[in-house]
Amino acid sequence: MIIGVPKEIKNHEYRVGLVPGSVRELIENGHQVLIETHAGEGSGFSDDDYRAVGATIIKTAADVYKKADMIVKVKEPQANERKMLRVGQILFTYLHLAPDPEQTKDLVKSGCVAIAYETVTDKLNRLPLLAPMSEVAGRMSLQAGAHCLEKAQGGRGVLLGGAPGVAAGDVVVIGGGVVGTNAIRMAVGMEAHVTVLDKNVYRLKELDDYFGSRLTTIYATQHSLEYYVTQADLVVTAVLVPGAAAPKLITRKLLKQMRKGAVIVDVAIDQGGACETSKPTTHADPTFVVDDIVHYCVANMPGAVSRTSSLALNNSTLPYTLRLANMGYKKALLSDPGFLNGLNVHQGKITYQAVAEALKYDYVPAESALAV
Repeated sequence: MIIGVPKEIKNHEYRVGLVPGSVRELIENGHQVLIETHAGEGSGFSDDDYRAVGATIIKTAADVYKKADMIVKVKEPQANERKMLRVGQILFTYLHLAPDPEQTKDLVKSGCVAIAYETVTDKLNRLPLLAPMSEVAGRMSLQAGAHCLEKAQGGRGVLLGGAPGVAAGDVVVIGGGVVGTNAIRMAVGMEAHVTVLDKNVYRLKELDDYFGSRLTTIYATQHSLEYYVTQADLVVTAVLVPGAAAPKLITRKLLKQMRKGAVIVDVAIDQGGACETSKPTTHADPTFVVDDIVHYCVANMPGAVSRTSSLALNNSTLPYTLRLANMGYKKALLSDPGFLNGLNVHQGKITYQAVAEALKYDYVPAESALAV
């Protein structure tokens, strides 16, 4: 199979779909890998690094898309990239389609086979290809939030760890999954006062057992959410409904009751955001203020730590990429129900139910689409 890796073009996106080590594995399995020139430079990998493992360097993205059977990326294809996709071509990347009707329309129109990292599941129904970037985003959320709390950034002027004789800042994490756990870990390390809200009692127990007295665990109800959010200096939204739009947990009304200069880091922004006033931002212009509350809503947070992120992502995606290349996409997907969950669009049909419901498309089960 011919596998193509274009350079990422989303604003301040420096990650790369395949690192040289992954390219070598694919080539040793008998495949050809095309790398757009300079695709890896943002992650610290030169064209020579790719040549050394056997890749072919291609001058333009258009040529990569034209020649490749499968495109491996990090972020969703941008509008001009979507025009280059063709019928039957495999696209393997993060998609986050539910809050993105334009991308969905273009992928349907292209006739490509779009497999989303974020909806692939494993035998325990976890999200193995979302987890590494969720870990990075969770850790980064505290770095970003702590910076935004500085007065010069529009924040309250609060140091999360406090100072001798001065109380620590209050961090509230909504959601105790992968993002939330990593946010908690960093907040605890900063010596903030940390509270997590979640509806899963068993997960709260696990977090309580792990963090002990350093973490306050609260069962999430509308009352508890409103109480703790209004007391917070920093709120991290870490909620996820796989493949679907994020629930709007922080309403405009609740926002008005928060402390002036408080910060919301909406990690759920890839799925539309968990705050009613959230809108996607970029690393170039990461924040905006609504009702005196600083919103940080960068939709590709891990792109800022591109080398770490690219390596971590490839550790998880490479086995799946190899299976697609070695077996062909139909056999690879049908051999693993969890991998099959990654199929979102197949030659003009929406094959992931949450996306179909969110965007009002007819839903075609993935097995049925592949059987045609």
